[in-house]
Amino acid sequence: MADGGERNRGEQEERGRRPVRVLVDGCFDMVHFGHANALRQAKKMGDYLIVGVHSDEEIIKYKGPPVMTEEERYKMVQAVKWVDEVFEAAPYVTTIETLDKYNCDYCVHGDDITMTADGHDTYSEVKNGGRFKECKRTAGVSTTDLVGRMLLLTKTHHDREIEARLPRDKVEELRENPQARSPWTGVSQFLPTTQKIAQFAEGGSGPEPGDRIVYVSGAFDLFHVGHLDFLQRARQEGDYLIVGLHTDPVVNDYKGSNHPIMNIHERTLCVLACRYVSEVVIGAPYTVSEELMEHFNIDVVVHGRTAIIPDPEGHDPYKVPKALGKYKQIDSCNDMTTTKIIERIIRNRLHFEARNKAKEEKEMRVFEALQKQVKSGQKLIEESS
Repeated sequence: MADGGERNRGEQEERGRRPVRVLVDGCFDMVHFGHANALRQAKKMGDYLIVGVHSDEEIIKYKGPPVMTEEERYKMVQAVKWVDEVFEAAPYVTTIETLDKYNCDYCVHGDDITMTADGHDTYSEVKNGGRFKECKRTAGVSTTDLVGRMLLLTKTHHDREIEARLPRDKVEELRENPQARSPWTGVSQFLPTTQKIAQFAEGGSGPEPGDRIVYVSGAFDLFHVGHLDFLQRARQEGDYLIVGLHTDPVVNDYKGSNHPIMNIHERTLCVLACRYVSEVVIGAPYTVSEELMEHFNIDVVVHGRTAIIPDPEGHDPYKVPKALGKYKQIDSCNDMTTTKIIERIIRNRLHFEARNKAKEEKEMRVFEALQKQVKSGQKLIEESS
């Protein structure tokens, strides 16, 4: 069987080597590795990937307000390394007209379903026109699930004395009750594999001789525009950017509460998908030692404007690079933090609880209807045989 690259080359030859242009559109709210994996798969189906991102107004009309603003979402999608072009304010319902406007051969979407407010498939027109292709949805993550995780982190949750009084029942129901779970956005546990990490790291190569190697480390939880601007700025300090990701227990030690929201495997994929990142150290030590710097041949260790938390012994974790004259503090000029995203969710807790529940219920109704159609078809086959 031919692989994706061979199929793409064959398609190009049939088309006179004209590049195959692929469209993906969506909300891309709180861009995560599930979004990135869909974009990776879509790029494999063609040569040039165009991504349409819905405006805030369009999303509010069909789903309710997004967590992130449209400008934040546009920037995050453009930074995914498989994306060639982003067009803003994409229509919520995908049409042949949109495909033709951007000279796209077809559009790609996951094997879940996206519906309008009245329950119709938003891709029905392009499906009927034979210009739709399906990619595999990444099991174990969705924006709905991430919102659910953060809804457990209300302001009172950070006050451990009154933690027991948290109004968690509705959120827990959304996340744990099988009867309330959509087969598409109801999330099972994410199970990392070496293949998935290799797919996200594809195309990468080691540093070239003479490259200036930059190292940064941190949690990079709920990968967001603040992280993005920081990494873009850090990359400007050299030619090859290595990101060290701290383990979940280490992040919990210095962040507390239920942090990190994403586990280390999820955070790894999010960071690997960023076009500014060359390599990721999974489970990097909190303290930047001389051994670590020699191992990766690091020229400069970069840190942002956030406070430096001492290591468990009370020492500065950047003591070694500072002593070597290889430490630099930079300003990304973006004050977004993981905490601020959580605060946005908490501030609109009731709205997001209702939005998540409505989405799950609507998808369950459609899924049950599809199951009935399948059973009905099977019955007709049995009766005719």
